[in-house]
Amino acid sequence: MIIRYCLFLFLITLMSVQATAQTIESLQEEVESLNERISNLRFSFSALEKKIDDVLFFDRIGDVAYMDKVTLTGPPLGKDKKISLGASDPMYLTNPLRIQTYIFIPKTVDENKKYPLMVLPHGGVHSNFNTFYTHIIRELIAQEYIVVAPEYRGSTGYGSRYYKSIDYGGLEVDDVQACKEYMLENFDLVDADRVGIMGWSHGGLITLMNLFDFPDDYKVGYAGVPVSDLVVRMGYKTPGYRALYEVDYHIGKSATEDLEEYKRRSPAWNAEKLATPLLIHTNTNDTDVTSTEVEYLIKALKAADKDFEYEIYDNKPGGHTFDRIDTKFAKEVRLKVYRFLAQYLNPPKPFKNLKALQKAGYRY
Repeated sequence: MIIRYCLFLFLITLMSVQATAQTIESLQEEVESLNERISNLRFSFSALEKKIDDVLFFDRIGDVAYMDKVTLTGPPLGKDKKISLGASDPMYLTNPLRIQTYIFIPKTVDENKKYPLMVLPHGGVHSNFNTFYTHIIRELIAQEYIVVAPEYRGSTGYGSRYYKSIDYGGLEVDDVQACKEYMLENFDLVDADRVGIMGWSHGGLITLMNLFDFPDDYKVGYAGVPVSDLVVRMGYKTPGYRALYEVDYHIGKSATEDLEEYKRRSPAWNAEKLATPLLIHTNTNDTDVTSTEVEYLIKALKAADKDFEYEIYDNKPGGHTFDRIDTKFAKEVRLKVYRFLAQYLNPPKPFKNLKALQKAGYRY
């Protein structure tokens, strides 16, 4: 009798465990489904946010510039990409990726003249070109630069597949070059002998890598607080940040697992390629791209006996964005940057003083 009773309890317990396991499995499936739906919503909201910001851009720039957003192509994804959205199709790996880019042309241009072109890649591991750059665009337009601002692969606001096409320090560099080439091929206003490139943070890295990879295509470059050494960077960044590089649709490995790949994508490890006038800025209280990281680049350039200019700012307000924000000091630094660029690009209307920059960017 006791044996029967124990057997009965065992069967009841077993059934309960199985039911619990099924419940847990069912819950896990529901959680995974919800996570996927939330992820899809994130991309939808990002696309909506981008469209709203574009409207604001036209409103804030439209009085001084003709603004357009065009679609062109960059390189294919490449055989090593592991994106699940169609990557098994060989055409997906060999067909050039569609990219978008912003174009800003001063309303004061004379169609019979040539103007300098400024290439302006945005920053952020996954970000986009947005109205944060409004005053910088207005300042460039006032000097009569034509500006192209690429939304290279990995930029946000263009869906999951584009987001997962990210290639930090890799094919995104070629995307930016493709946007520059597009301007030369399609706009007679652009002077092919007066092309510059400037960017901050990740945009600073892209600036440097474009100068290294295409030394004959640019007259000058400015790299503000540039990501300089991915090997060093992975050492002081959080696991969440490192995961952006280690996911299977990106590099797929850590810096420890594939040191050479991280070096290949790092300006500090390519410094010997510099052959273009260059200005670098960094700030000692920058917690995003530390001045120590940028100093690795500066030391590498010096070791390669390269001719360049740099300035290490000491604890200036604004940290990582110290010269992009709207303080008087930030404007003073930007004026120094514009004067450096003007030596090589000869814009028709260079700023004479800070007052001229203030009026151009802020109207008063």
